[in-house]
Amino acid sequence: MNNSNFQLIPKFEFVTSNYNILILDDSKSINHVLTKSFLREGYSCFSTFTIKEAKEILTNNEIHYVMLDINLPDGNGYEIITLLEKTSVKIFVLTTENDKQFRAVSYQKGIIDFIIKDQNFLYKVKQITISIENIEKNKMTRILLIDASFIVREQLKELLKNRHYLVQSVSELSKAKKILDEMQIDLIIFDVELKNENTMEFLRSNNNEIIQERNIPILAISGKSGSSTIRELKQEGAVDVILKPYIIEEIVSKVDFWTDYKRKEDEIRDTRALLHEYKEAVDRSSIVSKTDSSGIITYVNQEFCNISGYEKEELIGHNHSMLKHPDMDHMTFNDMWNTIKTLKQPWKGKIKNLKKDGDFYWVEMIINPILNLKSEVIEYISIKTDITEHVLVKEHFEEELDTTVQDLQHAMKLSKEYEMAIQNSNILSRTDLNGKITYINDKFCETTGYAKEELLGQSHSIIKHPDTPNELSTELWNTIKKGKPWFGIMKNINKAGNPIWINKSVIPIKDENNNIIEYMDIGHDLTELFNLHVEIEETQKEIIYKMGEIGETRSKETGNHVKRVAEYSRILARLYGLNNHESDILFAASPMHDIGKVGIADSILKKPGKLTPEEFEIMKTHAQIGHNILKGSKREVLKTAAIVSYEHHEKWDGSGYPRGLKGDNIHIYGRISAIADVFDALGSKRCYKDAWPDKKIFDLLEEEKGKQFDPKLIDLFFKNFEKFDNVRKSLKD
Repeated sequence: MNNSNFQLIPKFEFVTSNYNILILDDSKSINHVLTKSFLREGYSCFSTFTIKEAKEILTNNEIHYVMLDINLPDGNGYEIITLLEKTSVKIFVLTTENDKQFRAVSYQKGIIDFIIKDQNFLYKVKQITISIENIEKNKMTRILLIDASFIVREQLKELLKNRHYLVQSVSELSKAKKILDEMQIDLIIFDVELKNENTMEFLRSNNNEIIQERNIPILAISGKSGSSTIRELKQEGAVDVILKPYIIEEIVSKVDFWTDYKRKEDEIRDTRALLHEYKEAVDRSSIVSKTDSSGIITYVNQEFCNISGYEKEELIGHNHSMLKHPDMDHMTFNDMWNTIKTLKQPWKGKIKNLKKDGDFYWVEMIINPILNLKSEVIEYISIKTDITEHVLVKEHFEEELDTTVQDLQHAMKLSKEYEMAIQNSNILSRTDLNGKITYINDKFCETTGYAKEELLGQSHSIIKHPDTPNELSTELWNTIKKGKPWFGIMKNINKAGNPIWINKSVIPIKDENNNIIEYMDIGHDLTELFNLHVEIEETQKEIIYKMGEIGETRSKETGNHVKRVAEYSRILARLYGLNNHESDILFAASPMHDIGKVGIADSILKKPGKLTPEEFEIMKTHAQIGHNILKGSKREVLKTAAIVSYEHHEKWDGSGYPRGLKGDNIHIYGRISAIADVFDALGSKRCYKDAWPDKKIFDLLEEEKGKQFDPKLIDLFFKNFEKFDNVRKSLKD
């Protein structure tokens, strides 16, 4: 299967202001609610109460969606359905009835959905806006329909085109394979009982391309209802089986669900690819290494190997001290470790290292400590730049100046050239003995955003950032007043109010009698490098936390739910006897316990009433989906999150899902997060229930002790309830 010829569909951007909605309902309250809700979302709205006015609006305006009441004062809403039957206008029917026969026929006449006007109507209004967005996204979604019957193909094709899907329909497997070779396909609907065709062999031989590489969901249609047939189809890659004779609403529901699932899967893949590109960009442009909290090398990129002469296998597992050059003062490394380990701040400096062949090289490096949610160092990332050539040029000039002092004119020329090089590559300023600026170069103005006239006569405090401690400035002045140079990194602020990071060298300038006459400040702008480090660190933290919130926000649960579950899990882990590291890893991972909910359709996930058995089976798949998303990671937090996602619905007596694990066979992380999640969920208000009082929660936990929950953990929970209650009070919704 040749993927290089795909006709890729461009990314779709949904803008609500591009769509006009007509609301036709004779109930003033419902009409008002709908109009207000759609206007709030940014849609353009037309509101009316009669069929006559609606026809005038449809004649004089471009309408994309209609909210239609069937029973109207001047006729039946079916007139509008018939009028729009051959147009591209999509209809949502507002009704108090649930006529299945009417619905089955009307799905083919431009109707998208039926909205029952009951006590949950306000909640359903929000679902309409979600449905509209998904329907518009369907314009970018291509479905391959394989069925021998022309009538069935045309029926399904019209049904799916009504929901804006792009449909390719064929009757033979050879034609289907040709389309798969040439086009981007997002879903396959497949009648597995094609005459004179070996459909199972087709699924088997193309499984790798369709399922593994391209992640295309397959909906199989079959007239055989036996469990062996369904099992065989799922083994060959079908995500779902629709039995003949099928129901129109079932086709619509499952197509919408699996195309939405495919979109979310593709978004996750795109995000992972983007993060990989960021890493690759840094790897290509810099010398990068990582160490654990003890300083043991865990990663080096190819540029590191190229400059040091070592292979990756020779470096990983060792300390950077194997590269230490004898010329380097050990005080430099003492300062470095004090900064990154004790102060937990970035360290910037120049290091001379030893190559494998005995040669040397110079690097300018910044080491950034990476902290966990408890502000504990978990690793260090070092980004280096090769400055060997710059150092050699500088040494060359120094030697030249030393050896040609008898030729004053030549020495002056070299000095002038060297000064020019410094001027063009550094941020320079000079101050008098009172700290008043007497000179600045163009690069100083360019970096700070100030004009020379605004700076001359001022002190450097004009660009001092509020975050910079006064002790640092005091240390600088105490050092240079003693005639010694000061070196360090200073956080400043430019005229626009943005932070800038400068690597500074402040040098006292002395006369022939060794008296200080002024101070010279030489700086390098590190702002871009610092911003990159902050972005990398914050992105890592945000990805982990936001992944945890994805499942919760989709089901209308608050971000505080995942925060409380994380805190409860850490408390219970420590009470159980897990060490601090294990408890903190569970704390960081537990927010992702329901990440699998990203794969559950809104119609099920946000359903206000009780789920049907079929819907509950789909809901239960979120545990497997979450495990699939996370299981491939090599990061300890994400590996732990995979366990939590997979096992937090298992029960102590073996009646849980997805694998029916029992007792100690359930990982301790799953047992802990199960109690934390249930305790918080029962005590929180949801779209389908009110919060339970504590007594009712306690009664349930006691009743499920030894059934759903680990009895030892339940005992620990009750004995230490005050700790959990304090968290609950501090993190209220």
